[in-house]
Amino acid sequence: MTRNLRLGTRGSPLARAQAGIVASALARIGGPIELVPIVTDGDVRQDDSSPGEGAFVGSIEAALRARQIDVAVHSAKDLPTDRDIDPDLVVGAYLVRADPRDALVTRDGGARLATLPRNATVGTDSPRRAGFILAQRPDLRVRPIAGNVDSRLRRLDEGAVTALVLAVAGHVRLGRGERIDEPLDPARVPPAAGQGALAVQVRRADRTIGRLVGQLDDADTRTAVETERAILAAVGGGCQAPVGALASLDAERLSIVAARVEPDGSRRQALERSGARADGYRIAWAMAAELVR
Repeated sequence: MTRNLRLGTRGSPLARAQAGIVASALARIGGPIELVPIVTDGDVRQDDSSPGEGAFVGSIEAALRARQIDVAVHSAKDLPTDRDIDPDLVVGAYLVRADPRDALVTRDGGARLATLPRNATVGTDSPRRAGFILAQRPDLRVRPIAGNVDSRLRRLDEGAVTALVLAVAGHVRLGRGERIDEPLDPARVPPAAGQGALAVQVRRADRTIGRLVGQLDDADTRTAVETERAILAAVGGGCQAPVGALASLDAERLSIVAARVEPDGSRRQALERSGARADGYRIAWAMAAELVR
């Protein structure tokens, strides 16, 4: 590149940390990077209100289409599932995935979901997390808490809730890994599709940038994330749907856990399937059809 590669990202501490991971990787293969912070609809929502579909990516995608940036960085779980609405943009790379699980966090540490006091309050703005937590512990009370990781931790430490449920990857990327009490079993609390993965988006027509970004693509992560997103899309859900999915690879063998639940913890349904890597989409659609039934 003859100029700085402009990398668009949200401005939150976690988004900047994630963009820094991508920027460092790109700098090693393509030269200097310029971070361009972008305010999204999800960043300006009212406290503890649920974000809409694509709330954290729409403004960044608009900047990419307008050529105000060259590359966009997203948490893969925030990408809307209906990607054909914008054929001009494409995910050029999924970086090697971090831990995809959810985590239980308390003020004093050392707790487990099974040992939380009866009627304890758990903070989360995710219907998926709320549903799967209540399916395990129907006595718990869920309180919506939004905001970035540090603001949620501050409210936890102030006593607003007994515990939080957040992504393991976000804690680790912010250097807060020591606050995690318990990584939650994905068979019981399946993570959001794509959780823990970073998606690097480019304009489809920019072949030079596409080839550069493509060098960062991890094939196993792409297969897993696209399989999970196929389940979510086939079920008819978006990033706020109470549906979880996690795919993993062992050589060419693909294993998938998928589940759906009502936000109040009722009607939980979970499936586990495995098959060849090449059959990921077929397995995903079959699992989604069974979940819908």
